[in-house]
Order: sequence, then structure tokens, then C-alpha cells
Amino acid sequence: MMSVSEYANDVDKSVEYIFELCKKLNINANQEDDMLSDDDIILLDNEIESILGEDIQEEKEIQSFEEEEFEDSYEDELSEVEIKTTGKNNKKLLKNKKDNRESKKNDDFAKQKKEMYKHKEKLQSNVSTDDDSIVLYTEGMNVSDFANVLNKNVAEVIKKLMGLGKIMNLNAPIDFETAEILALDFGKTLKKDTTRDETNFEELEIIDDEKDLVPRPPVITIMGHVDHGKTTLLDTIRKTNVAEGEAGGITQHIGAYQIVYNNRPITFIDTPGHAAFTEMRARGASVTDIVIIIVAADDGVMPQTKEAIDHAKAAGVPIVVAVNKIDKPNANPDRVMTEMSQNGITPDVWGGDTLFVNISAKTGEGIPELLDNLLLIADMQELKANPNRYASGTVIESKMDKALGVVSTVLIQNGTLRLGDAVVVGNYAGKIRTLKNDKGENLTSASPSMPVSITGISESPSAGDKFMAFENEKKAKAISEQRIIAARKKSLNTNTSVSLDDLFGRIEAGEKEINVILKADVKGSEEAVKNSLLKLDVEGIKINVIRSSIGAISESDVVLAAASNALIIGFNIRPNNKIVEYAKEKGVDIRLYNIIYKVVEEMEAAMKGKLDPEYEEKVLGQAEVRKLFKFSKVGTIAGSYITDGIVRRDAKARVIRDGVVIYDGNINSIAREKDQVKEVKQGLECGITIENFNDIKEGDIIEAYEIVEVKR
Repeated sequence: MMSVSEYANDVDKSVEYIFELCKKLNINANQEDDMLSDDDIILLDNEIESILGEDIQEEKEIQSFEEEEFEDSYEDELSEVEIKTTGKNNKKLLKNKKDNRESKKNDDFAKQKKEMYKHKEKLQSNVSTDDDSIVLYTEGMNVSDFANVLNKNVAEVIKKLMGLGKIMNLNAPIDFETAEILALDFGKTLKKDTTRDETNFEELEIIDDEKDLVPRPPVITIMGHVDHGKTTLLDTIRKTNVAEGEAGGITQHIGAYQIVYNNRPITFIDTPGHAAFTEMRARGASVTDIVIIIVAADDGVMPQTKEAIDHAKAAGVPIVVAVNKIDKPNANPDRVMTEMSQNGITPDVWGGDTLFVNISAKTGEGIPELLDNLLLIADMQELKANPNRYASGTVIESKMDKALGVVSTVLIQNGTLRLGDAVVVGNYAGKIRTLKNDKGENLTSASPSMPVSITGISESPSAGDKFMAFENEKKAKAISEQRIIAARKKSLNTNTSVSLDDLFGRIEAGEKEINVILKADVKGSEEAVKNSLLKLDVEGIKINVIRSSIGAISESDVVLAAASNALIIGFNIRPNNKIVEYAKEKGVDIRLYNIIYKVVEEMEAAMKGKLDPEYEEKVLGQAEVRKLFKFSKVGTIAGSYITDGIVRRDAKARVIRDGVVIYDGNINSIAREKDQVKEVKQGLECGITIENFNDIKEGDIIEAYEIVEVKR
């Protein structure tokens, strides 16, 4: 919503002019501060576009406007030398110069905006055909939409319609029969579009003509262990590439920014962590062209460095290693190269395919070399996009602002996004009300690989959501409604990742690799299971272990599995309830084993499509050990509190310590208030003994479970 005066200013019209339009359109607005609803604004926008489309004086007005701007540009400005000669008036003149510049900047933006409203450039629809002689008709098209697919001026199409005896403006709906006659008149063949689905625009294959493609800036993501200098590197790159005199120009953090180095733009995405980066991939968002893994030269490879390696490899993009903090006395870049090669990242100087660059994010040493190499890799990738179509891209982050509403940062990956464009972001439609770069400057349009913040969307999207601009708000709203319905249906069945049961079907469909994440209790077990899996080869199908480590299954493991369509295999470990639920939510299949040959046997059987009847563990409950009682005849009794479900005397039980299974056996006895009982429910205390196991400790978790057969 906005007031009449705000809207008048927005479209560069007088308030009186807007009042006349409101009266014509039966919109109740009589005062400057009367509020216009979103529907009112849509009506007014369409009416203004219609009037402008029919205005035969358009070219004269544009010419006159340009001449005025040309004369204004010759206004004299005092140079700094002139200011210095003015003595005591120095400060005043400096302020006047600054105000003059700000005024000129606002005038320039107003001019760009006015030009956009006067003759909106025609962009290619994202639904097109490869045959130039064929144009596609979609239900609900208006005259303006049809002019777009014909690649003709609206006025020209309206003139043709008048020749057919049809008086129609650019917003009037056009039926297939009329459109077909017009198409033939323009030497085109019209066909109904029954093959391309704009509703699911994430999977819409957009094929650009080679002549429309132009080089685009590379998009870079930096990852690494905490305190290894990621933030400092981002800040150093950003600050050293801000034009002189604009040091205060960085006014907002939008999660991404673009610098210019050697007259070439480079985009950096600042994701809050590895999991967020992979979460975006899990949602189908391939947002980065190159990943920088930053490693401190005085610290070497750390746990989060290994995570970064896994996530970067899974993304399938070139990796550059930035060896940071080389200015420190105890820096050891060779150690970093050794440890990285041990983790599958071999330096190019050692015959590998990964570039290593020594830098100091603190002093700036090595930064130019790093940027040079990023541009070199980008050139080898031949990154291109088509700026001459409606924009599509990905949401980087989103937040709610009390004054502005939903503010989203988006990365434009193809096409050009313009102020006023109708868009669908995630599942929700809107109209671009404001368009700003990372310096907070207002834009009228943004091109491929540019990160921008936008407003005008009613609901806050999620990082990784895709967006697409459309020819008009009518189409955007229709697509939004269909996507919302589809999302509700999809939420009823969230399992989108691979499970062991459907491996054979995926293999039959042509997949040659099965992704697996392996977590084990100790290093020896991890290596043994991993080697056994890697040896598996069933008719050319292989296991790809994308992550292998010791310890409990984490949220990061689940996120990576969801993004990579991977199974999680746990060997002699047990995930907690939170992880189990999170995996179900993400549709990730977790398989747990304690015998190596069982892992190999089941994976091989699944790959051959010969799975035996499945037996599933059913967890009955968990008890926390709070106190120990030792008796010579009985052994160790675990004084326990039932935290979840029930614990039964005839159940199997595993003892879990710090997320790792240390014993798996059977419950021997359960006592409550000196009496032997069959079971104890949640919220009660009891004494538990485990068959053939006395090495229990306070804080251990006793998990009771049973094995049940699951029908396939």
C-alpha cells in the first residue's frame, strides 16, 4: 500500500492526474494522503501503461525530456581547486557540491525511471520455442503479452487489430482465433502452448539463442573453519575495491555483493555456514560458480575445513584454496597443502587440479593474485547469460522490515530484472517496488550475476527459493496460486531423497553412482566399512562415499544427504531423536549397522534389486542413567529415569555414550521400589540391569527397542 502522493511521485505524475484516473476507475481517493491498496495500484499501473501505449506524442515527449537533461548536464560545478581558493566559504561550498551531486544522482534515477515507464523494453518470454517462425499462445494472454511473443511493438499490434475491426488496448484479452490471424499477418505460425509448464519454473528448460548470450560475472562462495579468516577476507576484498571517495558507500549487508576488479565485476555470496550453502543446493539452487576454501596457515585443516571440502565437492564446481594468515611467524603453507591432499584436495603444484593461493586477509597480501585466478577460472568456464529476457534467479536471504515489509536478496542468474516487474518468488507473487544494489543505491534494472535487494513480495521466501519475472501481474498471480496448491500437496509426501528400497528403480533409470554418507564409532571401523563399500561394483554401478567420518550423525550430515540424494549409513552409532525426526522431515534414509558384512550384503542386494524382507527397529523408549548401585551377586544396577516411551524387560537394549553405541544386548531385569516389573513408563524412575554388561556410567542412555518385520 502507498498514499496517492507517494504513488504520484513513484510514477512521476501529478497528484491531480492520479485523482482523475482514480475517478475514472472508481477508486475512492480524494486526498493526497488517502491510501491506495495493491489492487488499486495494479489498476492504475495498467491504465497508465495503456495511455502511454496509445500516446502518439510519445517520441516527441522523450526527445524533449532528453534535451532538457542534456542542458542540465552542462551546469557548472565548482572543482576542488576552486573550492580551496574561496577561503572561509570552503566548508559551505563543499556541502553545496555534495548536495548538488546527490540531487543529480536523484535526477538521473528519476530520468531512468521515467524512461522505463514511457517505453518498457520488450524482453523475451521465458517460455519460447527454438523455431523463430513459431510463436506460442497461452490461455489468458492479453494484447501486450501477444506483442511480446511476436517481438513486435504493442502499437503496431493494436493498429493491425484496428484493421480487423477490433478496437482493443494493450490490456485487453486476446482469443486464439484472433491471435492466429495476427500471427499469419506477421509471417508467423501460432501454436497453443501445451508442452511448457511455467508453474514449475525451477525445472523449466530455457534455451537461449547463442547470439543473445553475453559473458556474465562469476559468482563466488567462501567457506572454511571458524576463525580462519572468511569474514576478514570478504571485508578486505570489498573495501579495497570500493571506488575512491565512496568509502562510506557500503551502507547495508544484503548477504551478497559485487566488486569490480580490473574493470570486471565479480559477485561474492556471503552464506552464514556450510549447512546453509548446502540447504540452498538441496532446494535446487546452484548459485555458485567457484568455491574458495580458506585455511589458516598457522592452524591447518580443522573439522569445519573437512566439512567445507565435502560441501564444495558435492556442489561439483571448481575449488580454490586460499591459504590465509601467511603473515604470521608460525605460518606453514606446506602443512596446509599436505593436510588438504590427505583430504582429497591435491595442489596443482603437486600434479593435482586445485589451485592454492597464499594470502593475508589482514594485510591484503596475495589478494590481487587470488582475484586474478578467479577471473582466469571464470574465463575457462565461459560463463554466459541472456540479459534480453525476463529475469530468473535465486533467493539468497530474506528478512522482515517494519517499514518496508519483506526485503529479499536475490541473485539474478539469467535475464534482466526491472523496477515494476511482476514476479513470483518462491510461491508468492508480487511487483518489484524497490530495487537496490549492495551499496543501497536505487536501480531501475539489474543484469545477470547481480545481487540485489527487492521489496514488493507479500510473504517472506526461504534461502534457495527460485524466482522468475513474468509479462504481467495477472500471469504471476495465476502461477503463484497454482504453486501454493502444489506445495500443499507436496507437503503431504516430503520424502524426496533416495532410500535403500528404491535404489534398484533409480539404477534402472540410468543412475551409475549411489551417494552415501558414512558415520562410524571409531576410525578403524570407518576405514573398513568405507573400503568395503568402495569395492562394490554391480554391473557398473558404484558407491560414492561423499562424506566419511567418526562420531554421531549431525544435522550437517542430514542436510548434505538431502542435497546430494544420499543414504546415511551409521556403523555402531545411534542418532538421537532430534536427528531422526530431522532426517524424516528432509526425506533422508538412515541405515544403522553393527556388522560390516551386513552393510555390504544389503547394499549389494539393493543394487541388484533383490532385497530380502525388511526387519525394522522399533524404539520403545529411552532411560537416562542417573545413579549406579553395585552388588556382588547382581552386578551393576543403573538407577534410571525414563525420559521417553517405555522400557520393557523383554526388550533389546543398547547403551549409548556421547552418541556412540558402546554395547548392544538385552535388558536383564527392571525393578521399581524393590519389586520386579515388566515395564516402566515415561516420567518414572527404576533400576535396570543389562545382560552381560556392568561397565555402565552415569549419563549413559539406555535405549530399549525391538525388531519387527516390515512388509514390502
